[in-house]
Order: sequence, then structure tokens, then C-alpha cells
Amino acid sequence: MKREDKGAIIEELAGKFQSIPFFYITEANGMTVAETNNLRRMCFERGIEYKVVKNSFIKKALEPLDTDYTPFNDTVLHGQSAVMFHPDNGKAPAQLIKEFRKTSKKLELKAASIDYSLFIGADQLDTLIALKSKEELIGEIIGLLQSPAKNVISALQSGGNKLAGILKTLSEREEAA
Repeated sequence: MKREDKGAIIEELAGKFQSIPFFYITEANGMTVAETNNLRRMCFERGIEYKVVKNSFIKKALEPLDTDYTPFNDTVLHGQSAVMFHPDNGKAPAQLIKEFRKTSKKLELKAASIDYSLFIGADQLDTLIALKSKEELIGEIIGLLQSPAKNVISALQSGGNKLAGILKTLSEREEAA
């Protein structure tokens, strides 16, 4: 591979790391062709980009970024590595990895970067799946903000019904007396 080709790959990878805040680094040693094709099909169906990349290219592409990715150098960037990108959903690749591991244990999570927070190790997979997306968090906040208003309105409405019932009972008593 020519130096220009390597530079183009590193530049493209750096652009993806810069523009997409969610990426996963995986290891898929020993996968058969059928398993690899199945993984790539699953990625395509879910809008996840899957690329096998040399560790040195990943390291060079991460260097110019603002976030400190040096913890990846010792623990993550060794062996065969592949990068998964999803432009909108930080937990979609984690869900795919977990689902794929039900059929083949050969796909391992090495690390992930979600909104520039680092998650290192396969034990972080459940944590990554439990993360809520931006849309889910906004929905929860809106729900929390709306619930006090709903409680006040329902209390006022039910209070009005109670007050009308009490007045009716009192007026009936006065008429009976």
C-alpha cells in the first residue's frame, strides 16, 4: 500500500472520528466467512458502518482529536481491530454485538467512545446497552416537567368536584331543616 493511500485512509478515519461521536472498536479473530458475512449483513441492516482497520491507522487518526485516547494505546490497539460507527445511536453497535455473540462468541468489544467518554473492555457492553440516547433523555425530562402540571390540574379539577359536592350536601341539609 502506498503512502498516499495510507494517508487517505487515516484522513477518512479521522474525519469519521471527528464527525461521529459514537464509535466502537472490536476484535473478530477466528471468524469464518459465513460469520463475517452475517455480521456485515446485520451491520448494514441497522445502519452501522463496519470497517476492519490497522491499529496504527486508528492510533494516527485519533491523535489530532481533542479527546485523550491514549488509554487505547496500551489496552485496545493490538491484535485485529475493526471499527463500528453509527451516526445517531450510541448503543446500536452494543446491541448488535450482544445479539451477534448469541450465535458466535468470536466478536469481542475492545473499547467504545460515546460522546467522547471512553469505555474500555468487554465488561462494558451491558453498560453501553443501558445508556440512553439523547432523544430518550429529552423525552424523560419533558415527562418529568409535565407531570407536576398534570398533578396540579387534576387536583384543581377534583377539588372543584369535591367542593361542589359539599355545597350541594349543605344546601340539601338546609332545605331539609
